[in-house]
Amino acid sequence: MTAKTIAPYGSWKSPITSDLIVSEQVRLGQLMLDGDDIYWLELRPQEQGRYVIVRRTPDGATAGVNPPPFSACTRVHEYGGGAYLVAGGSVVFSNFADQRLYRQKPGARPEPLTPASAWRYADAILDRQRDRLICIGEDHAGPGREAVNAVVAVSLQTGETTVLVSGHDFYAAPRLGPAGNCLAWLAWNHPNMPWDGCELWVAGIEAGGAVTAPQRVAGGTGESIFQPEWSPDGVLHFVSDRTGWWNLYRWRDGTVEALYPMEAEFGRPQWLFGLSTYAFGDGRVVCSYDQAGQSHLALLNPATLQLEPVELPYTRIYQVKAQDGHAVLIAGATTEATAVLLLDLATHEVEVLRRSSNLAIDREYL
Repeated sequence: MTAKTIAPYGSWKSPITSDLIVSEQVRLGQLMLDGDDIYWLELRPQEQGRYVIVRRTPDGATAGVNPPPFSACTRVHEYGGGAYLVAGGSVVFSNFADQRLYRQKPGARPEPLTPASAWRYADAILDRQRDRLICIGEDHAGPGREAVNAVVAVSLQTGETTVLVSGHDFYAAPRLGPAGNCLAWLAWNHPNMPWDGCELWVAGIEAGGAVTAPQRVAGGTGESIFQPEWSPDGVLHFVSDRTGWWNLYRWRDGTVEALYPMEAEFGRPQWLFGLSTYAFGDGRVVCSYDQAGQSHLALLNPATLQLEPVELPYTRIYQVKAQDGHAVLIAGATTEATAVLLLDLATHEVEVLRRSSNLAIDREYL
């Protein structure tokens, strides 16, 4: 056993240097599920900070999707997030260098979808019925003025951009109902940030694609709404801090209902697009929440409104996705590197798919 050395405070030498960390670590983000394939985003310092979309197939093989020099990163709202979308093996992503949307089919190189312009795009979803994307668009065309935000549609045939919703200073989280006939989104205005106060809107979508009869469901200048999502049976869920705590709610039959009130945070500050603290899987809501400075995972039954804790050896959960009896998480702990995890919802067994770092550091230094 190596003898310990006692040194005056501040004078001992740590083996953890900035060069060591940067050379051996990636940053993990933005989980996506496409059938049995799992995708995530890696920020790779060793590739000059390039954002790489990574695909993991059911046989355990992983590979980068977008080749150099393409970097999947958007500058909408300047903070980014929500830089790519995958469906049926095809990927659409915002490329950092020119902020155009590119489409990449399996086995092919990325091809530009949108023309070179002053538009930026983020937080896209697929409107399969109308062969288009719905996303947040940011128009930087006007010299000497602030960029204009909107909810827009991008044709997958022509790349043409059409404004669907406008009028607020900022937008986020466009979410299409499972039947494709309604759309939810978040909106807010200066001087608020979204965690100060924002609004949740819902509207119908006509056959031709136009948004009709928008109505505000929740939120305001003093209420923050986070992560609107439609359940598989078409019920709109969201997180609100209307009680002083970010809790889960659902909106159905014109009524907002709290799912499980508690002194815990089921949401978080929306610095980036595409954040997710809950998802629908196995007939339940797989949800993470922060309490007393630590993240927890639980399964919420929407019928009985009972919460079943899931014990995990992780103290911070950053993202949650779920489908077909399993959940995928990005989580870490004070002594465990952040990792992409696959959780079996029946057995609660966890498989590590990717670690942000494989450095072997003595736990006592942590």
